[in-house]
Amino acid sequence: MRAIFLKDLGSFFSSLIGYIVLIGFLLILGLITWVFPDSSILENPYAQLDPLFSIAPLIFMFLIPALTMRSFAEEFNGGTIELLFTKPISDFKLVVAKYLAYLSIVILALIPTFIYYYSVYQLGSPKGNLDSGAIIGSYIGLFLLAAVYVAIGVFSSALTKNQISAFVVGCFLCFFFTWFFDFVSTLPMFYGSLDDLIERLGIYYHYSALSKGLITWKDVIYFLSITIYFIALTLQVLKSKRV
Repeated sequence: MRAIFLKDLGSFFSSLIGYIVLIGFLLILGLITWVFPDSSILENPYAQLDPLFSIAPLIFMFLIPALTMRSFAEEFNGGTIELLFTKPISDFKLVVAKYLAYLSIVILALIPTFIYYYSVYQLGSPKGNLDSGAIIGSYIGLFLLAAVYVAIGVFSSALTKNQISAFVVGCFLCFFFTWFFDFVSTLPMFYGSLDDLIERLGIYYHYSALSKGLITWKDVIYFLSITIYFIALTLQVLKSKRV
């Protein structure tokens, strides 16, 4: 399990594409957070990081499927999956090793954004005048969101040997589980009856709650449940491909 984790991690950082994806992520996030007038923190009279946490889910929706699309698709395309199947490692350990490798990459991509918190902390008037509790909650929400998206991305990659197809399916599923239920809840037929229940089915509802600093077990359990669900689906896909 450790060998597969290190193999996937090393494979990513030995590729130029990996660095391009991470640099692109930080560049886009930095421009939106600090440069573009409509979202720039510098244009806001209050010390906060709302632009960062508002745009991050949208960027993650494309970034994470781009990272994970090769996780299993490359193994299937290159025929190395057969070699992995002959190794003395269970499907569960194989999936978890790959999952943790790509989740670690996303976490590494988030670490430089801590500089944003330090910068806003210093820019506050007086210094340190910002809601640290809400920011901590937002980072927890971002981590849990990344955990779900990585699980979705790994599952999508297990479905096909084509990396582009895995990317497209991953983006679609991330969008569906994040915003679809939110959109459906606004339909007139559900207003005043099922709108709140339908909205709670989507990721965005729970992410928004965490972004306000409201960390509750129901939100954490929701994210963990979706993550476990897609890991279980990935195991089922691998089991079917062994036959």
